[in-house]
Amino acid sequence: MASGAARRNNFNIGGEQAEADPLLMEAFYESDDYNTIADRDDTHCFLIARTGSGKSAVLQHLEEDNSEHVVRIAPEDLSLNYITNLGVMKFLDELEVSLDPLFIALWKHVLLVELIRHRYKVDSQAAKTNFLASLRDKIKRDPGKRAALDYLEEFQDRFWVEADERVREITEKFEEKINKEAKGTVGFSGNPAANMSATISGGSADSFSTETRRELSERFQRIVNETQMARLNKMLKVLDEDILESRQNFTFVVIDDLDRDWVDEKLANSLVRCLFRAVLDLQRVRNLKIIVALRTNIFENLDFGHRSGGQEEKFRSLALHMRWNPTELRELVNDRLRVASTKRGAPVNSISDILPRINTRRGDAFDYMLQRTLMRPRDIIAFTNETFNAMTGERVSWEDIKTAEDSYSHKRLLALRDEWKMSYPDIDRVFAVFSGCVIPMSQEEFTRRIDDAALLLADPYFRGSDWLDWMTSAMWNNPAGSWADWYGQLVSLLYNIGFIGCSTGRQASVRYVRTFPEYAERASNLEATTGFTIHPTFQAALDVRLDGTSH
Repeated sequence: MASGAARRNNFNIGGEQAEADPLLMEAFYESDDYNTIADRDDTHCFLIARTGSGKSAVLQHLEEDNSEHVVRIAPEDLSLNYITNLGVMKFLDELEVSLDPLFIALWKHVLLVELIRHRYKVDSQAAKTNFLASLRDKIKRDPGKRAALDYLEEFQDRFWVEADERVREITEKFEEKINKEAKGTVGFSGNPAANMSATISGGSADSFSTETRRELSERFQRIVNETQMARLNKMLKVLDEDILESRQNFTFVVIDDLDRDWVDEKLANSLVRCLFRAVLDLQRVRNLKIIVALRTNIFENLDFGHRSGGQEEKFRSLALHMRWNPTELRELVNDRLRVASTKRGAPVNSISDILPRINTRRGDAFDYMLQRTLMRPRDIIAFTNETFNAMTGERVSWEDIKTAEDSYSHKRLLALRDEWKMSYPDIDRVFAVFSGCVIPMSQEEFTRRIDDAALLLADPYFRGSDWLDWMTSAMWNNPAGSWADWYGQLVSLLYNIGFIGCSTGRQASVRYVRTFPEYAERASNLEATTGFTIHPTFQAALDVRLDGTSH
């Protein structure tokens, strides 16, 4: 680099994660996706993307730009793990009681109270009394709204306590109702003196006859359905017409980090799905926009079709899938480079001023780097930082880029493992079976390596037996199946997470999930695939070679 600003001395263009990125605010790139989310009249409210795509950065910048108009709700402050780990919740789930009405009511309650606390600065008994008196005076001529206020009165001095305490209080009251109903249920226990509360909390629904299960399910479902809370729904009208009644009071609610570890994944998915339904209901509040950020794989596993009341199409139409193109990523890097280099006293306007000049043999160095990413900000920031760290001269050389690629590729492979290890434990051992392969692999060679992956089931130390057994079951149980029948599930997984690409002829371009997201969903496409390749991001880490030559 001619100016020397980026040379050595730990120069970088920012952190890979929003919460540890010193340049996030100064060099934030306002993409079209950000402008869509920040648009108060745009209805997209679910921000869906893979890890590293910039979801958290978008929400942090939105908060910075609208500091007086943003309420952030942190899932870890809501005792959600407490709810999903309750014995009564698991028991009702085993009885196939739909907990959706309870979960939807919980979310509406949390959102409503947080919005009121923010709007009126309710942080004490006096503030709450003043707020209620003011609101009561405003709506005194509307009997329906006056009844809705009774809902808030129920919480009395606990109105301003932290959200997790309110959630626990509502949940505990619900648990009491269920246990009380259980005690009065004929045939619930052979011992009339038994402690029904303990039975509910720690028992298993499998111990009951079919008839008893049905009876219990119906009884408990009625209790759950009562938590629809008519007065709570009426409060939404008050929220729209009397609390956030003017554009001046427009409020964003931001909910992020819903992809943290959960105790019970099934109940957690129900909680997240019910949040989406609550958000849908709250769209009737004109001066409110709730934005929920979620990883792509969790969004796809929410099972909308099963219990969403036929609203799956609405959920999907309101989802904004964050995607980046090469131009946007180049501009993002340039913006960060300008800010970072200016801080060092030697401004640089473009990454092109630092990288090797374009030539006919090797092409554009930045395009080379982009091809070794999954087209996400985190990837290109990481590769650029590694390249600066590898610099040996005043300007980046191709040798510096290749040196950086080794370290970068290993870290990206570990990041891919970390992104998917909750759903697919030990998936990195499947990645490892492709170490040293020559690309493109023929179907025969690819099949041999997939067979090696399937044999991991014989290793007692392999922790992914459940998912791998399910994905390879047709290999063992369907001898008459086609190649796609046998290998389709595992191939689709590797394709959909961006690990492999597919081609259908020697001259055909390689298809990757970013540009052909539905490709691996069709058996005919898999059957027609003649070449399989490892994504360039991971080739260096796995010592992948091209056409038998050194990579």
